[in-house]
Amino acid sequence: MSDNRHLLVVEDDPDLARLTRMHLEDEGYQVAVESDGNEALEYARGHRLDLVVLDLMLPGMDGLELCRQLRSEPHYVPIIVVTARGTEFDRVLGLELGADDYLPKPVSFRELAARVRAIFRRVDALARQGSDEPQAPIVRGELRIDPVKRSACLGAREVELTAKEFDLLIHFARNPGRVYTRHDLVESIWGPAYSGYEHTVNSHINRLRGKINGDGPRQKFIETVWGVGYRFNEKGE
Repeated sequence: MSDNRHLLVVEDDPDLARLTRMHLEDEGYQVAVESDGNEALEYARGHRLDLVVLDLMLPGMDGLELCRQLRSEPHYVPIIVVTARGTEFDRVLGLELGADDYLPKPVSFRELAARVRAIFRRVDALARQGSDEPQAPIVRGELRIDPVKRSACLGAREVELTAKEFDLLIHFARNPGRVYTRHDLVESIWGPAYSGYEHTVNSHINRLRGKINGDGPRQKFIETVWGVGYRFNEKGE
């Protein structure tokens, strides 16, 4: 069941937008359509969305910039990029910006609906997992992570993190000492749609470590386990 989930389709081809909306509504979703990137961002900021189906080639604001803007918003909304631009560069860039899935055109509406359902299953599973996780702040040395506010502070300084960077950090911090491969992290944070793009995890880890590790040796919170992956320093030193 859709539970009346609210989706936004951002597509400037009116026929494709209409068909996408029709098929998703047949799945039981509430679906809005915007054809302009700027108007789509305004709509997203004014409504509580559950998922965005996003074309890259848009008038006004292009889809990549719209994806970037949506990821800067406090409410995390899953994004499926659907575009005729099907190169690996576009897919990796979508991952870098925080897209949750990627489908090249022409896309099967049956497959799109299946991908939407898969994302919602993952969102629901994470929500159940999160409800079972302790919500008290996690403190490791000078690093303080607040799961409820989705914020992190290093000493007195608040650390500005993207949604995916925070997801990585809380995932590590809740499992100190456990070693994660890049594949593990892609599966846990981005989902199976990005299997095979494990190398892009490196850039997220590097940015995250640059923000929280600091310059001193006592702030090496995320460590590289050479030849395997990464782990969170159990001592917070």
